Amino acid sequence: MGIVRNIAAIAKGMSVTFREMFNPTIVENYPDGPGPTRGAMFQERFRGMHVLQRDESGLEKCVACFLCAAACPSNCIYIEAAENTAEKRVSGAERYAKVYNIDYNRCIFCGYCVEACPTDAITHGHGFELATYNASSLIYRKEQLLAGTPAHEGANAIFSQYENARLVPNK
Repeated sequence: MGIVRNIAAIAKGMSVTFREMFNPTIVENYPDGPGPTRGAMFQERFRGMHVLQRDESGLEKCVACFLCAAACPSNCIYIEAAENTAEKRVSGAERYAKVYNIDYNRCIFCGYCVEACPTDAITHGHGFELATYNASSLIYRKEQLLAGTPAHEGANAIFSQYENARLVPNK
């Protein structure tokens, strides 16, 4: 009885295989699609490359509290703190992150750093093209992670603009 059940299971699996073999292949239009994502589609909760946010006045939100580095299970975040002065104001608090590095060789994109941040300074962006042949180029520095625009204007303004244009119905 067991042999007949095993043969039936194999036949059922092979029928699924043969059925799918003759269906047309559905692919996303990547890397040749339109827009900044070039055809790649993101889910709402996609965890891409990290973005260090700015506040409404354009200053950095990171206050170098080290909570993101402490929460990281893979120990891939390195921070050095420095004091703000009256002449050189980098963040809205007393301290700022002079050095903020993320080693994407070790990062597992778990999101614990985002959850731990009390000022919402670090978020996940839409960056997904991190592949490289050189492992040393996967260590991203603060300058590479820092958002170009304040958070209220959208850290991913290019993507937001594309999404808004895509959602507007054609007349």
